[in-house]
Amino acid sequence: MLTAIAASLAGGRLSGRFGLKRVYLVGLVADLVSMGHWWGLPVTSAVLLLSLLVISAQLPLDPAGTTVTDRSGPAAASRHHGSIPRRFWLFALFAVLYGICETMNGNWSQPLMAHLGATATEASLALTAFWVMVAAGRILFALVQRAFPTPRTYHLLPFVLAGALVLIARLPHGAPALGVAAFGLAGLGCSALLPLTISFGQEQLVSMSSMAAGAIIAFYQLGYGIAAFGAGPLQSAGVSLSRIFGATALVALGMGALSFVLARRHHRVPYLHPRPPAPAQLGAR
Repeated sequence: MLTAIAASLAGGRLSGRFGLKRVYLVGLVADLVSMGHWWGLPVTSAVLLLSLLVISAQLPLDPAGTTVTDRSGPAAASRHHGSIPRRFWLFALFAVLYGICETMNGNWSQPLMAHLGATATEASLALTAFWVMVAAGRILFALVQRAFPTPRTYHLLPFVLAGALVLIARLPHGAPALGVAAFGLAGLGCSALLPLTISFGQEQLVSMSSMAAGAIIAFYQLGYGIAAFGAGPLQSAGVSLSRIFGATALVALGMGALSFVLARRHHRVPYLHPRPPAPAQLGAR
């Protein structure tokens, strides 16, 4: 977790010095699996990573018209070493809150479902519904962004997520189908929030646009850590998972309030997913 956060924060500076392609390839090589786990998963991961490394080595991943020298000039140095815009910390806070909400669903859905009497299959289905809707929602909002502007999506989804979390907190015992539906709704609420946070950050944080994505991801991982390792001690202290999910709804409402600060009508972006820095952003500004 700590190395993932450090790599996200350092990615912008490293790509500015050594080039985006080199940093990406080194990252693939450095993706290690721990010992003591089922041998099939590490072997499969290693084979897939090796294949991806071979394919990626042949791709022109650096933006067209730029070189490492371009990013190493005085303008790039001043941009990477300049002060962090105050607005960045609002994006960082949103990413932390999002990481908490996503991880509560991704890591703690199965224990909650099991506590409410669901079978292992039903608990797994709830988790699957969450991640399927995360992916489906990102595709959906990418397709409808012309008719449904990206700021409106950004404002709506935190409140959808908050409603889903309230429903999850109030799930009755022995109603697995309702639990699957509730976690699916939570997945839809989470779906486009992180990609849009990065996209809005790249658009607004001009002075650090080339490293905005990595920095936002680092704070998202911080939120992941808070939820992944914080919910357990709370349960040990006597707080039920249902109450923790209910409290997480307040976190989602906090995201909803922040969304109106970070994305207004004039902040509309023509894309849902983050984009690599344009050549103009990597040159002198």
